This record gives sequence, structure tokens and C-alpha cells, in this order.
Amino acid sequence: SKSAKGGGGGAKGKDGGGEEKKGKEAKGGNAVNVRHILCEKQSKCLEALEKLKAGQKFNEVAATYSEDKARSGGSLGWMTRGSMVGPFQDAAFALPVSSLGNPTYTDPPVKTKFGYHIIMVEGKK
Repeated sequence: SKSAKGGGGGAKGKDGGGEEKKGKEAKGGNAVNVRHILCEKQSKCLEALEKLKAGQKFNEVAATYSEDKARSGGSLGWMTRGSMVGPFQDAAFALPVSSLGNPTYTDPPVKTKFGYHIIMVEGKK
């Protein structure tokens, strides 16, 4: 029998059915270890996205393209729920945990008041 702990429940929620309601539950976690690439202009952000799709490492693309935290490869470290701007936070908590070697990132980029973000999540707690 399949263990209830794993992906079964997670897969259902991913397509957005009532994600807002679930947000308050501990299940989604309360902090994410997040990296991003931030560009003020959408065209530049889409260029960065193409580099990622071509297989370039997220931290290297961040160092080249990101206008924020570029020196640390885009890493923002652990961010708690409530400390991020709305669309960024929604995207970060919706992403699965992935690694620099095989990243899962937001495509298309997420637009906030700061610009356009490509976000990936390296950990949740």
C-alpha cells in the first residue's frame, strides 16, 4: 500500500484548487529556502529563462542577470511566510523543492512591484 505521507495529496493541490484556503495550514510549511533571479524588465528576465532552459546553472544565471542578490547566486536564504511580497510568496510555496543541478523554477516569471522573478526553492520547513 502507498504511504499517505508522500506526493499523493500534494499533486492534487498543485493545480490551484483552493490553494488560498490551504495557505494557513502548517502542511505548506512556514519557511522556504529560496533563490531567485530578479530583472526589472520582462525581456531580460525571459532571456535569463532561456539560459536556464539551455541548461545553465541557476546560480550562474543569477550572477549574470539578477539585479538583486546576484553575488550569492540569487539565494535569499530562508524566508518566512509573511516576509515576502504576495505573488512571490504564493509562487515560492507552490514550487516543489529542487536542486541547482535539476531546478524547478517559475515559468513564466512572476511579476511583482520589484520586477520579474524566476524563483526556485531549495528547502521547506
